[in-house]
Amino acid sequence: MYVCLCNALTDRQVRQAAAAAGTSKPSSVYASCGCRAQCGQCVKALVALLRGEGFALPEPQSAE
Repeated sequence: MYVCLCNALTDRQVRQAAAAAGTSKPSSVYASCGCRAQCGQCVKALVALLRGEGFALPEPQSAE
């Protein structure tokens, strides 16, 4: 499942990057994937995924 739409990162890619980098810090995972957080909507889901918790995709925010 896609976790980060801006960077097209899946949960599998995130887990593999975290294992390869030996980290659970989102910034290190993004760096290992060769990208960085763009809009930030995925960070909470990414942290939950890295902690082994269940996660839900964030609710879209309206552009007001």
